[in-house]
Amino acid sequence: MNESYPKLIVFDLDFTLWDCDGTWCDCLSPPFGLRGGKVTDRTGRMVRLYDDVAMILDECKRGRVPIAVASRTEQPRWAQMLLDLLEITNRFSFAEIYPTTKLKHFAALQESSGIPFEKMLFFDDEMRNISEVSQLGVTSIHVADGLTEALFRDGCQQFAEAF
Repeated sequence: MNESYPKLIVFDLDFTLWDCDGTWCDCLSPPFGLRGGKVTDRTGRMVRLYDDVAMILDECKRGRVPIAVASRTEQPRWAQMLLDLLEITNRFSFAEIYPTTKLKHFAALQESSGIPFEKMLFFDDEMRNISEVSQLGVTSIHVADGLTEALFRDGCQQFAEAF
């Protein structure tokens, strides 16, 4: 990888990597399970990755770019269960999943990875998180309707243009 590519790509969960039937994962009703090949909660609400997410995660792996999760959920255990059921847990080198500001998540990511903020790329659906994390020097991309390949490529381009 050259200098114009991020050294760490960080993703939020709810409404960024996955949709939980129009709500946040901490509003679901465990237990979670596989029903008809789909991840659901006990009431039948489905949790699904957005269509391009698996391809994006694969591309990061092929490019040997470590990826991380930063989620402020009030139910970290539930989020972890969903990551497991969606079979994507092992793709992430780092995970900061607990209720706090994204600033604390990124401080922990910088500490554990040794990667400076300006070498990170971040995708999130909430503008308050984009604003906060951008102030650290992280290239931060707003995800309006779930992560897509086009948005991912645009984010990588914005990161490259910063150098």
